[in-house]
Amino acid sequence: MDNTISYKCPYCGGTLVWGSKEQKMVCEYCDSKFTEEELKELVEDDYKKTLEIENEEFEEKEPEWDVRDENLEENQMGNMKVHICQSCGGEIIGDENSVATECVYCGSPTIITENISGINRPRYIIPFQLDKNDAKAKLKEFYKGKRLLPKEFSDRRHIDSIKGIYVPFWLFDCEADADITYKALRTKYWSDSQYNYTKTSHYMIKRHGSLAFERIPVDGSSKMDDAYMDSIEPFDYNQLTDFSEKYLAGYYADKYDVDANASIPRANERVKRSTEEKFRETVHGYDSVAVERSRVNVKNGKVEYSMFPVWMLNKKYKGEMYMFAMNGQTGKLVGELPIDKGKVFKYLFGITAALFAISQIFVFLI
Repeated sequence: MDNTISYKCPYCGGTLVWGSKEQKMVCEYCDSKFTEEELKELVEDDYKKTLEIENEEFEEKEPEWDVRDENLEENQMGNMKVHICQSCGGEIIGDENSVATECVYCGSPTIITENISGINRPRYIIPFQLDKNDAKAKLKEFYKGKRLLPKEFSDRRHIDSIKGIYVPFWLFDCEADADITYKALRTKYWSDSQYNYTKTSHYMIKRHGSLAFERIPVDGSSKMDDAYMDSIEPFDYNQLTDFSEKYLAGYYADKYDVDANASIPRANERVKRSTEEKFRETVHGYDSVAVERSRVNVKNGKVEYSMFPVWMLNKKYKGEMYMFAMNGQTGKLVGELPIDKGKVFKYLFGITAALFAISQIFVFLI
């Protein structure tokens, strides 16, 4: 049974990808653009014509049997799976979580449907709004002015390797009942002709109440750094739409490998932290305020599976991995960059030489 999808242009047969600018399916060859309804209508007409021709030319053939040791193949592949490219027939090898990838032979975008069916099918998706050129421009701007950055990072081939990835996210809805005690201080200073005085007053402040939370995001991929994913938030939920395979065309995607139950502790921690911060906003008129005791009970929790757009670029340098991540919807980015020690030496040497030259001129003038 075929378990892959590759969208093809009904006019030229070229590969269709999701156009973040056009918000339509776009042909990479003839530049035709289609809505989902237009594409479906054209494909159905083409299918009917093909079926009529096949019925006229059909000849019964002897059945062919592919006999092989499936258990042996499974053991050799481990968690990897083989899929067939719908464009060239080449084998596409991906891990058990691959959802959207590309053929290594012809480069055609391929969607592996078995990993987005049933319980693995996302409820929502936020389509890419920023394309690869936008991501590259943001990355170059991020690098701008960083004189000590190793040249490998600003290399054009490295920047061109940036990839658009749909990251699996769990969206949690819940209510929270909270009892929070804050310790607050108010300090007063004054003086007379003989002494300086300081008076510190201590206060205990209690807050009790309930909050409702909607769509708290927690990424469901062990491959993604949680701190990076948190840093590129927020996503604009106004563009949250029902999931469709068409949005994956031309991008990479993995299904979750951290399930909803395993993600609950992170969701609870975000609820607790957000509740404490929200209640803290109601405490005014003190020089310092700190949480002393906090009890937050989460109830009526629900969760939905979704996919969010992220531009990613990784680079290994001196044995360390450095990551760049950008929100594919809003453009918010985060990254950690190394320092080229060789450039540091040259930079400091240049400054020292310049200062020495200036000092010599000054001595000469004296």
